[in-house]
Amino acid sequence: MSRAPIAVLAIGGDALFRPGDAGTHRDQVRGARRAARAVATLVREGYRVVAVHGSRPQLGRELVRNEESSTKLPPQPLDVCVAATQGALGYLVATESRNELRRLRIDRPVTSLLTWTLVGLDDPAFQHPTLPVGPTLPTWRAKALMRPGEAHYTEHAGQGWRRVVSSPEPIEILNLDAVEALLDRGHVVLASGGGGIPVAVDARGQLIGVEAVVDTDRAASLLAQHLGAELLCFLTGVDQLYASFGRTDQRAIERVSSTELRALNEAGHVPADGVGIKVEAALEFVEDGGLRAVVTSPSRLAAALADRAGTRVMRVVEDGHVRRQLNLFPLPGNGELAEEEL
Repeated sequence: MSRAPIAVLAIGGDALFRPGDAGTHRDQVRGARRAARAVATLVREGYRVVAVHGSRPQLGRELVRNEESSTKLPPQPLDVCVAATQGALGYLVATESRNELRRLRIDRPVTSLLTWTLVGLDDPAFQHPTLPVGPTLPTWRAKALMRPGEAHYTEHAGQGWRRVVSSPEPIEILNLDAVEALLDRGHVVLASGGGGIPVAVDARGQLIGVEAVVDTDRAASLLAQHLGAELLCFLTGVDQLYASFGRTDQRAIERVSSTELRALNEAGHVPADGVGIKVEAALEFVEDGGLRAVVTSPSRLAAALADRAGTRVMRVVEDGHVRRQLNLFPLPGNGELAEEEL
């Protein structure tokens, strides 16, 4: 039974996929390998690791399959599409994590767990869908799909129409006991992929799937809080966050207390988009008792853990030396794969 500290790793869609990726299987394997290296970094640091991957790009393609095959096969509801992407990406990231740990001669099993996330049917998000998913459609096609009481579409800056769905707040991670049991047995666990399969409780007390997508960062933060994790890492497409981004007074947010970061956020210095959600999720975790949250890119995670890169959010920022240097620059011949080999 392992009692090592727990780290939750939230792998954003923009960390799994790079600009210009066509979404081929090879692209997905490349992204899974990048994620696997981050998983291995945390394992080498002595953490029990839970990884939560985003899946918005994959969900969009799943909806395209729904649309293109609708004349031949019945379309699947959104919760089933989330489950499909959770399983597919979980398989890829788990496989590459096993391979990476084996390459490093670390004997650690990896398990991908199908996970439900409970939401409330009375959540205001169900009345105002705002999260864009799926492909951009021409006006004629979007209007044909806008049936009363079904899918909602909005126009995006003259580029076409996209489906928008509800993104309610996560209330509970329903497979938590299974996650804890696997962690205690030394497994690396993949859970709550894509924010988890969204379910609610109906009037009869039964679980039902709902047409929604739970934000991955919020689900990861809730999971970290429930598990009593020490560390919460958000992997994204940038090395660190910036206050007043794009303005003359722009500055990097490096090591910061939760109080200071909340003040910056409330003063409007942090964008209210995906970055803002990461900031809120990090603050919720730290203010609930987490030791620290990190926001950085996959390639800078090791440096961020050594307090040399990324945005590090602490309950209290203390002066002092940064801790030891990690193996940031592996020597040639140690088995590191070059990018062109991926």
